[in-house]
Amino acid sequence: MIMKKFYLLAVLLFFGFAVTGYAQEGVPADQVIKMVKDEYDLGKLKFKKGTTFYMEFTNISKKPVIVQNVMVGCGCTVAEKPSAPIMPGKVGKIKVGYDATAAVGSTFKKDVTIKIKGAQPKTVYFTGEII
Repeated sequence: MIMKKFYLLAVLLFFGFAVTGYAQEGVPADQVIKMVKDEYDLGKLKFKKGTTFYMEFTNISKKPVIVQNVMVGCGCTVAEKPSAPIMPGKVGKIKVGYDATAAVGSTFKKDVTIKIKGAQPKTVYFTGEII
């Protein structure tokens, strides 16, 4: 009897983790925001002379968009999310800074993941070369 209860509990836990592991929050971000670009080419950057640029998007939904978080793929990148909600039809900007400390002559591709409240995360990239 104990083995049956243990088996039943194990099966329920397995299916519970399987279902919650694949569940994603909200609608795809592309149904809420439209990025100006999905990949930004920063061109050639001088070693240790980083740059700052803006990733822009338009709120294509009928409700205000709240950027909950902006996550970067490495310590060489920083990003600043908009502090106020972006109203329908308006443009939002994410400020991104890159320090350009990779080896001279190397190319890079970095990611910035945008978390919109009620939507799945959206990842945007930027590339360039260190000279």
